[in-house]
Amino acid sequence: MSFLKAEWNNLAMINYEVNPEILKKYVPNGTELDLWNGKCYVSFIGFLFEKVRVLGIKIPFHSDFEEVNLRFYVRRFENGTWKRGAVFISEIVPKFAISFIANTFYNEHYSTLPMKHKLSVNKNSREFIYQWKINNKWNTIQVETEKNAVEIEPNSEAEFITEHYFGYNKVNENETIEYQVTHPRWQQYKVISNTSVIDFGGVYGKEFAFIKDLEPSSVFLAVGSAITIEVKRKIKL
Repeated sequence: MSFLKAEWNNLAMINYEVNPEILKKYVPNGTELDLWNGKCYVSFIGFLFEKVRVLGIKIPFHSDFEEVNLRFYVRRFENGTWKRGAVFISEIVPKFAISFIANTFYNEHYSTLPMKHKLSVNKNSREFIYQWKINNKWNTIQVETEKNAVEIEPNSEAEFITEHYFGYNKVNENETIEYQVTHPRWQQYKVISNTSVIDFGGVYGKEFAFIKDLEPSSVFLAVGSAITIEVKRKIKL
């Protein structure tokens, strides 16, 4: 049985090219940074986590909520193939029980903050807004997209960002948690405008405050789908 079944829907993905040196201390043992065309990325993502069931059980009042996370990409070579995954620097949700479960069982880095969202469909476009409140200030991911979804192009940056099917967490210098994420290949809504306002320093601290001065390398909206998160395993090296 999968540890968790749910849907990840309407994933607003804002992607930045960064110096890989800043991420090295976060790379779990047994993995290495996964680059695309020699470039190292972090992604800032807002989405809806819906229809959540943990070990087949629906948790009352905790099945539908927003999430915002900051992640980067790694890979692990095992049994002759590369496993490509994501490492989460921070994950924000509005439900404490979700933070507790993820941090306790998967060594994640969840925090609980007030959040809200608004989705609208207009005549020729769609608008997606995700907000979270920290230090008495609302931060906002806001993108307008084309109305119709299209396929994610093979060998594109968007394909690189979305096609990672493992999660890795650093427990310590000798131990890493690995878990598999399953979902079909996603479609995307192409972004027309990005008017997001994010206090990176306030949300993620001085180490990541520099992102506010960067232009995103890409912004797109993945349609999303049903997903599963499988039972974790510990890798000891």
